[in-house]
Amino acid sequence: MENKVIENLVEKAIEARNMAYAPYSGFKVGAALLDASGGIHLGCNIENAALTPGNCAERTAFFTSIAQGKRQFSAIAIVGGADNLVDDCFPCGVCRQVMMEFCGEGFQIIIAQNPQNYRIFTLPQLLPHGFGPGHISPK
Repeated sequence: MENKVIENLVEKAIEARNMAYAPYSGFKVGAALLDASGGIHLGCNIENAALTPGNCAERTAFFTSIAQGKRQFSAIAIVGGADNLVDDCFPCGVCRQVMMEFCGEGFQIIIAQNPQNYRIFTLPQLLPHGFGPGHISPK
């Protein structure tokens, strides 16, 4: 993936972080999901006083794009932090499982602090031995 594309995804993730609703933890996360046709879908974390009804930025981006009919994805950029961005805001296990449902082994997960400071991982690196659609026989 070109640096220009990665930097744009990170910038969009930072924009999404600004929309986060995190009044309890103060830890805001933004995600920018790149679909196979080049579209970018934003997501932010949304907290709730009851805790479990909240949603992560990554899943917000996936669910929004899936609701718009998208099913194939190339990459996601993730940024997060309480006051400042941290360079290791990795997706939680539930978000990794959602990625496993919709993304192939070549899907890239960009963990960023800013558009110039990022690391790229594949889904198998973050979810080794993952369980996905290929493990279930159709009825």
